[in-house]
Amino acid sequence: MLKTGRLFALAVLLCAPSQLLWAGEISVETIINKTNCVSYYQGDDGRAKCFMTITDSQGRIRRRKFIILRRDEAPKEGVEGEPDQYCGDQKFYVYFQRPADVNKMVFMVLKHVAGDDDRWLYLPALDLVKRIAATDKRTSFVGSDFFYEDVSGRGIAEDTHELLETTKNYYVLKNIPKNPATVEFSYFKMWIHRQTFIPVKIEYYDQRGEKYRVYEALKVDTIQGYPTVIKSRMKDLRTKGETVIEYSGVRYNMGLPDNIFSERYLRRPPKKYLK
Repeated sequence: MLKTGRLFALAVLLCAPSQLLWAGEISVETIINKTNCVSYYQGDDGRAKCFMTITDSQGRIRRRKFIILRRDEAPKEGVEGEPDQYCGDQKFYVYFQRPADVNKMVFMVLKHVAGDDDRWLYLPALDLVKRIAATDKRTSFVGSDFFYEDVSGRGIAEDTHELLETTKNYYVLKNIPKNPATVEFSYFKMWIHRQTFIPVKIEYYDQRGEKYRVYEALKVDTIQGYPTVIKSRMKDLRTKGETVIEYSGVRYNMGLPDNIFSERYLRRPPKKYLK
């Protein structure tokens, strides 16, 4: 939905001819572009209230409450002539409210297509602004089973994409990183709903070919005409932990101003948009 999604050049990203496969009359390139747009680019901007429940292997529970703001950069260009299929730079602002030890903490991302993203974490207890290195994007997001990259999205140009199967309801894709040294997985598989292009399940496999992380979209609703994931879960099969995120108060096309996505607003949160 907002996660990050999800982050590419303002020009259309096209696969090399040798990478194109077809599912009936739709190419793998089109499938992955539409999926990315549905996951991260619905509307010109968006907001969601998020309630995160982290459960470890012993059943102990931690909770997080935060708000995500997202803004797409202009000008916009469509994917394959579709104006709503935008793939460009984005900005994310994540404001934490609960529990008390993370209250007023801010995670901000300036998502760049042509280079590494800029990421900041503001720690109010220390009044410290911390830059998050590009190499840290696949580490735990505030102690959950989601990674930083899961929040703002992974660039589709970072992987090669292969159609494994087309079922009655899903496109099943295998995605292999072009630069394996930058990630901990060897590949991941996606089950993409054929009507909405929502990825309903993603499985990550390690270098031995063993599945170790599983993402699932648990509940979907239509908001302002956009199919939107309002409940999702990430499982870590190694630690036996899982994290569930529930989204509420989702809104699109709010007219979020560009200036709130700046270092100045890490310490001075834009309260008008966080209510």
